[in-house]
Amino acid sequence: MILFLKLLLAHILGDFVFQPEKWVKNKEEKKVKSIKLYFHIGLHVLFLVLVLKFSLKEYWQGFLFIIGSHYIIDLLKLYLQTKNTKRIWFFIDQISHLLILAIVAFFYANFYFSIENFITDQILLLIIFLLLVIFVSAIVIKIIITQWNPENKKENDESLAKAGRYIGILERLFVFTFVITNHWEAIGFLLAAKSVFRFGDLTSSKDRKLTEYILIGTLLSFGFAIFLGVLYLHLLSLL
Repeated sequence: MILFLKLLLAHILGDFVFQPEKWVKNKEEKKVKSIKLYFHIGLHVLFLVLVLKFSLKEYWQGFLFIIGSHYIIDLLKLYLQTKNTKRIWFFIDQISHLLILAIVAFFYANFYFSIENFITDQILLLIIFLLLVIFVSAIVIKIIITQWNPENKKENDESLAKAGRYIGILERLFVFTFVITNHWEAIGFLLAAKSVFRFGDLTSSKDRKLTEYILIGTLLSFGFAIFLGVLYLHLLSLL
């Protein structure tokens, strides 16, 4: 396990901490001809050497496998991704790198990952409640508030696409986390912060229905998250 963590540390340093945004743009523009691509690979070489404490004689096969596969995976991403699929290829790229690291760790240290050991009753319960918080609550809230949908709500309103949906998901996740970690005071802080940002919308709007619509949606979102958090803690105590 410690070997995997060392390899993961080197990956995080090379892919996130010490990779400037301009390197990423240069790689996307020039692809295999980009000098920044080779700087990026060089950084991974350096960090792997450091985390392995210069023990390349012992780990040379895994070292070459990681560096070679990293280069190939990055190239595939650069050539296959498009503007619309960038986010998808980012996750494919990172998952592929992590699989390579796990394979190398297993080869040298019998690093073993068992789904049966990972999926415990507690983990299953948490997964179910996260799905309830993220997806089920969103659908239920949408069904409830559609009966009050303000007529003056414009489709071309100046806001980010699907921003409201993501804001709702994030706020419910935050509230749920605060409840199950017994940080109830943070919920008040989050509600106050959202009220400050929403204050401009509410005061500039002359439509009382829009104000009430926003308040109902917010309170329902917080209410569902709090209810699910309390229910989760109760069921967890019964396991």
